[in-house]
Amino acid sequence: MTDGTLSPDGSADDGRVYGERLSLAIDDGGRADTAIAAASGLSRTRVQALIRSGAAQLNGAPLVDPSMRLAPGAAVVLEVPAPEPATPLPQAIPLDILHEDAAVVVLVKSAGLVVHPAAGHASGTLVNALIAHCAGSLSGIGGVSRPGIVHRLDKDTSGVMVVAKTDAAHGSLAAQFADHGRTGPLRRRYEALAWGTPAPPDGTIDRPIGRHPSDRQRFAVRDGGKRSITHYRTRARLGPATHLSLELETGRTHQIRVHLASVGTPLLGDPLYGAGFATKANRLAAGARELLAALDRQALHAAHLSFAHPTTGRTMSFEAPLPTDLAALVDSLRATA
Repeated sequence: MTDGTLSPDGSADDGRVYGERLSLAIDDGGRADTAIAAASGLSRTRVQALIRSGAAQLNGAPLVDPSMRLAPGAAVVLEVPAPEPATPLPQAIPLDILHEDAAVVVLVKSAGLVVHPAAGHASGTLVNALIAHCAGSLSGIGGVSRPGIVHRLDKDTSGVMVVAKTDAAHGSLAAQFADHGRTGPLRRRYEALAWGTPAPPDGTIDRPIGRHPSDRQRFAVRDGGKRSITHYRTRARLGPATHLSLELETGRTHQIRVHLASVGTPLLGDPLYGAGFATKANRLAAGARELLAALDRQALHAAHLSFAHPTTGRTMSFEAPLPTDLAALVDSLRATA
């Protein structure tokens, strides 16, 4: 490894921050992982892992505690190993890309595409596709050359996603999603079709969500869960269904699906949270009933995403129209409402 000279934005000269020996001056002090992340351009999670692995020195002595308080002017040396080969294999899967630059990829995820390899989905995922698409242009996110997934959509939810290509971009985007747009331009809007009509037709669902007590595949509104806030607006009444626009103030797993089910208006086509409403399909006209049966997924789409670009700070906004399956279902419901 060689000494790495940092550019003004905190990254190494070649735009990457791995395979380097970084000498950092901690001007303002503070908690070690936070201060080193700010000085190096690495994500805080990555810095914590490096410290625990013995890759950090403070004023010439080992630094082993990520929560240690550093005095102003502390000198830190960080050994950042080169990224390991990507664990997921690259796969040439078509991607619907809205925007790409050196820091981010913005794309429309199709329904049925799993975001990250996991049990039962070792390949054929968005990550596999991105590794192939971005060959040679990914930083060592988490110490492995792979795209930085900072937010996810369920397998059967379609819509806009942003993915980080560098450690610095990952850190910036992760902080924005953790802040949920309270102090920045991050905004997420979803379009959904739900059974019934929420009361009132426009409002906020503020109910805590936690793991379901008896079904580990599901989540539920329950005491002791994490605070979860969903804002919704009725766009149109469509007979026994409603077209909703929703914005998230928090980002819990299955949040929209759980919240809508908890107020008696589960998503059309949701087998996990709306199974008890499946017989309502009999109230639809034949054409809409056939389209719903063919949908084979929950009627949920991430239609809008805004965020501050990790490098320029400029607000970027992206839209994804309803995919063909949902658009056809809306048209059929509207025609017979």
